[in-house]
Amino acid sequence: MDTPSGFPVAVDPARVGTFPGRTKSGAGYFYDDVLEYRVWLHPERGAPRLAGNDDYFAAFARYEAAAEYSKQTPGAEHPIVLVRQRESINEPTPGTFEWEKTPRVTEWQVQWLRDSHREANSIPSFLAAHRSQTQLPAPSDP
Repeated sequence: MDTPSGFPVAVDPARVGTFPGRTKSGAGYFYDDVLEYRVWLHPERGAPRLAGNDDYFAAFARYEAAAEYSKQTPGAEHPIVLVRQRESINEPTPGTFEWEKTPRVTEWQVQWLRDSHREANSIPSFLAAHRSQTQLPAPSDP
């Protein structure tokens, strides 16, 4: 693991592969920790039948290892990332945002990691920016 990674490395590499397969999927806008990168495998698409006919995943601490495995393994999807969100943003309806303070674990698309690590002011700044956008007066007709 001496080579730099293009994405964050799992926060605790010793725990990679120990997280449940069933998690939430997507959402939240910000993440706190990368837990692992996953490559889901599908026997019906040619993956080895290690779980009978059920889909399963291989887990990795680094994105690059997951991506290489994905390219070389029949029946494999592109890698996704399992993240922990200590706090997140819920969007129950389009344009309505709520600050969630309940921790959750969810699978994300890897590209969502860019510029979305939660910092102290990430959620308040996001909510303030979206509140000001939704409170702008309607444009007047010419």
